[in-house]
Amino acid sequence: MATVTHDEALANARRLLAGQPAAALAQAQAIIAAVPTSAAAHRLAAHALRALNREQEAQAASLAAVGATIHDEAMVDAALALAEDRLPDAEGALRERLREDATDVAAIRMLAEVAGRIGRYDDSEKLLSRALQLAPGFGAARANLATVYYKQNRFAEAAETLDTVLEGDPGNPAHANLRAAALGRIGGYDESLALYEELTRRFPDHAKLWMSYGHMLKTVGRQDDSIAAYRRALAADPGLGEIWWSLANLKTIRFDVGDRAAMEAALSAADPAGEARADDRLHLHFALGKAYDDAAEHDAAFRHYSAGNAIRADQLGYRTAETSAAVDAIVATCSPEFFAARADAGDPAADPIFILGMPRAGSTLIEQILSCHSAIEGTMELPDIPALALGLGREKYDDGRRWVEALAETPPERLAEMGAAFLRRTAVQRKTDKPFYIDKLPNNWLYIAFIRVALPNAKIVDARRHPLDCCFSNFRQHYAKGQAFSYGLADVGRYYRDYVRLMAHVDAVQPGRVHRVIHEALLEEPEAEVRALLAYLGQPFEEACLAFHSNARAVRTASSEQVRRPINRDGVGQWRPYDAWLGPLRQALGPVLTAYPAVPADLD
Repeated sequence: MATVTHDEALANARRLLAGQPAAALAQAQAIIAAVPTSAAAHRLAAHALRALNREQEAQAASLAAVGATIHDEAMVDAALALAEDRLPDAEGALRERLREDATDVAAIRMLAEVAGRIGRYDDSEKLLSRALQLAPGFGAARANLATVYYKQNRFAEAAETLDTVLEGDPGNPAHANLRAAALGRIGGYDESLALYEELTRRFPDHAKLWMSYGHMLKTVGRQDDSIAAYRRALAADPGLGEIWWSLANLKTIRFDVGDRAAMEAALSAADPAGEARADDRLHLHFALGKAYDDAAEHDAAFRHYSAGNAIRADQLGYRTAETSAAVDAIVATCSPEFFAARADAGDPAADPIFILGMPRAGSTLIEQILSCHSAIEGTMELPDIPALALGLGREKYDDGRRWVEALAETPPERLAEMGAAFLRRTAVQRKTDKPFYIDKLPNNWLYIAFIRVALPNAKIVDARRHPLDCCFSNFRQHYAKGQAFSYGLADVGRYYRDYVRLMAHVDAVQPGRVHRVIHEALLEEPEAEVRALLAYLGQPFEEACLAFHSNARAVRTASSEQVRRPINRDGVGQWRPYDAWLGPLRQALGPVLTAYPAVPADLD
């Protein structure tokens, strides 16, 4: 070895690998003995061991190669490019490495991270699965896979994967935090709360842990404990805007003068030139909007709402025309003939009840009412219908946005498979033996044609609220994710108009298939409206549905605390003090506003 360079020894081992794996292994082991940090030699050893059918040892060698990667200059450069968010540079370097050696599990994991950062979660999942096939003990790759599952809304798989990760790294707070969040998304509230309690004991000054704990306490209805957790988080980091917004988002507390002063100070400290603090600023602006609204200082409130919305709109880059084009495509494709041709397709199960429409339109109230019925279980806003529809578009055209075209070409048996897939994917959310369960994702209105052909016997409830109340409520609301349309008055108005336009089309081509609940009518005549709703669902009236506010079930939405109170009109007319600023919203709504609750004849 003394007279042969490291690179020459590697080249010789690679030549031996083709026909003499035992000799190649001996050569690789000799290199490792001389240079233990040679990642390439460890990978060669893994290749040779696999050729000799010594898989367990090959996996250990692959894992050893990962540990040696910190001494590999090319991989260090790729890692630096990742850290600096130079994703094209990182991707190019990693693909070059994998062309040289397709089993380099460190490079595979890093390439999966690149894919995940740009939203290619399917690719990321495949890469991480390959890395774990080669090195099952690669804990970092398994943790990454759990994150990918979580970001794909596959929360049960995320929690299960994190169980394995935590077996190997039981003290890791990041993994425990993600597992607690995943459990909360599948209804494992007790276990989630226990994890957060343990984490906050171990890390008593970790503001974000206290905030996450507060979120879960809010979900299960422990509002006082939730407020205490948020306040504890603020004690640890008073400048973290998301905590202030979390308090504001309870909707039921009022900020005092001291709170406003603390938020204004935090906002001044969040340098407007620093993009790293943009999230703090937007959360503080939304929280201050609520604080000044409580004090009836509407000029200041609207100024803060506008500033927060502007930051978020710039981050998301929503395009109104894309939603309008999607509605155009659905209207053009989904004719009476379209539905008639698929009348016998789809999964016949009648279990799901979809409550859809605009966010902030009263869907949580409807769900809370129905979940008090002996035959109906409430769950949460489930992400599965959009995931299945967009997946169909990617499957057919490599473009999720073309799901309507793909749906038109989908054979009946595939429609049945997708309906069954929804039932299978959402089964984890069902905690009782009630025969029916609710998916209250508002955004499902855009996928109503998919629902109608994949689950033709499912019931659909359209929750509708006065356009100005609904749209302005969205403008005042910061969402943890999604709802990109809500951060501009004209955008939210046009979105509402497109929603009404599509639902009017569905009413025309599928009469009687959707039951509409007008929010103001529900507030005025709750028993009559609830009786009509239950009649549509084929269920008898039960008095418990009118005592919905006493239901202790977990609620994850922004209305979680509001639906724990009896029916009231507190949310009616909240736009009125801001009327002078709502011109863009009125213009975007057009005839939808003046016709409400009826639908104008011409919505184009």
